Amino acid sequence: MVICLDAAAPFAGHLPKRNDITYFVSHPCHPPIFNDEKTMEGRKDYFGGVAAEQGIVNALMQGPDSDYVLGEKVGKIIFAPVARSHRVTVEQMALLEPGLSETVCASLLDVMKDAMDEVVARGVPKEAARDFLLGHMNILGAVIFKEIDGVFSDACNKAIKFGKPILMRDDWKRVFEPEEIAASIERIT
Repeated sequence: MVICLDAAAPFAGHLPKRNDITYFVSHPCHPPIFNDEKTMEGRKDYFGGVAAEQGIVNALMQGPDSDYVLGEKVGKIIFAPVARSHRVTVEQMALLEPGLSETVCASLLDVMKDAMDEVVARGVPKEAARDFLLGHMNILGAVIFKEIDGVFSDACNKAIKFGKPILMRDDWKRVFEPEEIAASIERIT
């Protein structure tokens, strides 16, 4: 069994053609923003694999289905402590990364940091802007991702309705189209 820790090379077809080998891919989800870590070490383990529990995604790319159990066991050891393990395909893993996590999430977070820098450049104290942004990311994220049973104010809903088309192109979801995922993986491999 060959275990890959990222789906890019397997998705791009960079693994040797070998019918006598099982190919298994396991990748960490990393510790979630919303968690119940009890220790400071756990709360400060942003990457995972040290103290904070995290999810992992696994794909049996090639080989007998019975090999999934062994691959998952190895993935759980590598990325321990693991809270949840999810079975996906290599194609679904590519939608998750680079699609969801890097192309969408990292890009939008980078834009949020740029926006924070912009309000600082316009005179807001940096510490105030950072506290305000990170605090609002927490509560807005908790509502959007259903961590709490909450709703946005009418003003917030109006701001979203105005802001989303200003910030996002109408066709932004094309980043998940197979040819876009393949092009993204080609760029990184």
